[in-house]
Amino acid sequence: MATLTGASPAELEQALASLGPIPAASDLRGTESGLVMLRGRMGGDGRPFNLGEATVTRAAVRLEDGRTGFAYQLGRDAAKARTAAILDALWQGPERAAVEAALSPIRERIADEAAAKARRVAATRVNFFTMVRGED
Repeated sequence: MATLTGASPAELEQALASLGPIPAASDLRGTESGLVMLRGRMGGDGRPFNLGEATVTRAAVRLEDGRTGFAYQLGRDAAKARTAAILDALWQGPERAAVEAALSPIRERIADEAAAKARRVAATRVNFFTMVRGED
């Protein structure tokens, strides 16, 4: 699901198209957008507080063979959420290996972006250490 969430809508459509003919999907309930409360923690005791709200779109589909798929996506892109739900349903059946192969370029892109971010952060890292003073 993290891969599906991190993918762009075009990447998901391309992954779905690469699988060839797939079973028809019907909505279990209409794709809908709503708000979720984001919780945060701060301070030494880590007490939770309400940070704010985020828009989330959810989709639930059933393939004609009975498999169901669900997806939650940040934002209001209903088509992306529905495509992710279809891929989730396909992943649960015999197409699992094909879905994994179709999603591998997305996983690689996400990993490359994370590694690049880690390198940028590491370049600005400051290591603090304690020096022993001579007069002590």
